[in-house]
Amino acid sequence: MFKPAFNPEPPFTHGQAPRTAVLLCNLGTPDEPTAPAVRRYLAEFLGDHRVVEIPRLIWMAILHGIILRVRPGKSAAKYASIWTDEGSPLKVWTNRQALGLQKVFDAHGEAVSVRYAMRYGNPSITSQLDALKVEGFTRVLIVPAYPQYSGTTTASVFDAVYHWGLRSRVLPEFRFINHYHDHPAYIQALAEKVRCHWAEYGQPERLVMSFHGVPERTLYLGDPYHCECYKTARLLGEALSLSKAQYMVTFQSRFGKAKWLEPYTEPTLIALAKQGVKRVDLICPGFTSDCLETLEEISQEAQEAYLHAGGETFHYIPCLNDGDIWINGMHALCQSHMSGWAMQAADPQQLAQSRSAAVALGANK
Repeated sequence: MFKPAFNPEPPFTHGQAPRTAVLLCNLGTPDEPTAPAVRRYLAEFLGDHRVVEIPRLIWMAILHGIILRVRPGKSAAKYASIWTDEGSPLKVWTNRQALGLQKVFDAHGEAVSVRYAMRYGNPSITSQLDALKVEGFTRVLIVPAYPQYSGTTTASVFDAVYHWGLRSRVLPEFRFINHYHDHPAYIQALAEKVRCHWAEYGQPERLVMSFHGVPERTLYLGDPYHCECYKTARLLGEALSLSKAQYMVTFQSRFGKAKWLEPYTEPTLIALAKQGVKRVDLICPGFTSDCLETLEEISQEAQEAYLHAGGETFHYIPCLNDGDIWINGMHALCQSHMSGWAMQAADPQQLAQSRSAAVALGANK
């Protein structure tokens, strides 16, 4: 029988006041844009059975025998093309979202501490849960950075939390946000992002909404991701008062030879250019933070393909990142899942502790 090895824990204290934390979980990123760092990251990411559902023995042979020998160098060059002085864009934006959300909770006088973690890479979900446990947090809301639920992403975050729980004797009370693809605050933030862009540059002939792809078989196995992407697109189109002919849904980041959700983003952009569509704007609603897939794959590669095929103007509309509307939207989203967790006014000492922890997070990007 499996017996988990429990980590040493402080003695239980009777009458401990409940403390609440929000853990914002994103996918992850290499620590630096180098082949060794990318190799470590890809080994963890592509080694997750949720991400690649090929029989494990076969997939491990392919992953370690071929992919991790060839892909890290190519991917490192792509990461280098988008890397900033602060580090990986995905990590920078996720950290800023956590800091911004902390400020909103503080402004409302709510005793909530906000942290962020990466499913793959650093800071890990395990390390952040360890820290919260040591600090005495008894309630944790897990907020995946993925608006649309997928077994390949959202469920993997939950796996990491459950795995951590196997090593802990006294567990905090967990709540999980499965999805928010149709949450009014999320749709409003997306719509305002597009409106601001159009106020400056005018409206395009076509708005393309590109979501991260997944193998088509996941749809037939019961994954709701495909349907939730289309619902997000419909709601965003309605919020922008667009007809169905003015926008379209595509899927990007195909990997391997299997059939993935269609239509594929880059071939669609090429087809639009050849049909005479002169200007396209593209937004990636499935990503809340700009990252390799938006900044390199879309803003660089997809734009080049569209222009080379005869298109004249291509605008990539950035992700929600740390915009005020989205940060306040995240607060509303969290509040909607905290029913029954009394958010009493935070005392000055507890607010100071939350701010100090958040600042330390930012310094340890």
